[in-house]
Amino acid sequence: MTIFIFLGSLLGAMALGIPIAFSLLLSGVALMWHLDLFDAQILAQNVINGADSFPLLAVPFFMLAGEIMNVGGLSKRIVNLALTLVGHVRGGLGFVAILAACLLAALSGSAVADTAALAALLLPMMVKAGHDKARSGGLIAAAGIIAPIIPPSIGFVIFGVAANVSISKLFMAGIVPGLMMGAAIAIAWYFVAKRENVTPPKKASTAEKLAALRSSLWALFLPVIVLVGLKFGVFTPTEAAVVAAVYALFVATVVYREMRLSQLYEVFVSAAKTTAVIMFLVAAAMVSAWLITVAQIPAQMIALLEPFMDNQTLLLIAIMLLVIAVGTAMDMTPTILIMTPVLMPVVKAAGIDPVYFGVLFIMNNAIGLITPPVGTVLNVVAGVGRMKMDQVTRGVLPFMFAQFAVMFLLVLFPSLVLVPMRWFIG
Repeated sequence: MTIFIFLGSLLGAMALGIPIAFSLLLSGVALMWHLDLFDAQILAQNVINGADSFPLLAVPFFMLAGEIMNVGGLSKRIVNLALTLVGHVRGGLGFVAILAACLLAALSGSAVADTAALAALLLPMMVKAGHDKARSGGLIAAAGIIAPIIPPSIGFVIFGVAANVSISKLFMAGIVPGLMMGAAIAIAWYFVAKRENVTPPKKASTAEKLAALRSSLWALFLPVIVLVGLKFGVFTPTEAAVVAAVYALFVATVVYREMRLSQLYEVFVSAAKTTAVIMFLVAAAMVSAWLITVAQIPAQMIALLEPFMDNQTLLLIAIMLLVIAVGTAMDMTPTILIMTPVLMPVVKAAGIDPVYFGVLFIMNNAIGLITPPVGTVLNVVAGVGRMKMDQVTRGVLPFMFAQFAVMFLLVLFPSLVLVPMRWFIG
């Protein structure tokens, strides 16, 4: 009955068109009434405590870094570097999108920001070269969702806070799975591009490659600084976000000089608006998380999943299928915030490594960004490319299936995540 009231009130509020953050608050109030615990002071206190978290300070600074990179020319130089390296091979512009997405993922950690930049820069080039527009848009969408997996990742920050798991370990554990996602869609694109009769761009000369590399060096140093600093304990993930934002601002204004000081206000406002949405979601979700614990919903979930508890692989497959279903109807951040307090006790009871589960969970949620009907990243590509949603959905299918295949491969072989993570952590 408790689970029914929570889910019924949440889904009912969302069906009425109420924003997800307010729907979370309403579901929390409904649970409080059911448990005879309603107290406005407790409600307000949990909302405030939900946003009062030092690790969550990483979110606004990573968002700011992403905005600065797009306006200040860092993203453009990364795309140009990828173009000179692999643009000349068959289907080269598609491989450019994948390589650029992996590089941009190591800079911002935001799927929406990276996808918008890639779609604006590469989609017109791919269409002009003769590639199918829907397929090109689908590839860019699938490449864009690598951002929440390769560090620094905003999704890992939110999950780490909600699940009380080391964010630094999550960052290190996400490197190899993120690259595997990129490799999977590269293989899928190879077979798709073989069916298209497209003349690739002229091969760049060694001098052009070196020039592109020199131009992008300042941008490429950013992920190196962040990862090396985290590995050797120079700074925390939150401090790494500050370093990323300050470094991006320095490069954009002093080195590349593509961002004027007069643009700072607009960049700050844009980052602040996105951060406000995320932080309000986090604050509202913490009310539900507290009530989920009080109502002993995790214990009820453990009882429901009892048949799978002795087999970690079957349990993970069941959880991943559940998250896939939820991801078709809900965006990444609310899914993380709603499901984490419910699933983590189940995961711990089954003896599954929380960091390993976190990588699979965030990967699943990232793929949810390209699963219809919600598909936030699909909407971004459709908007930037001026396409219908069903066109982009048709184009993304082969790449989405390739990424699901990688996710279930990691479910079957946990060492693909755990062994590289231990090596990176040292």
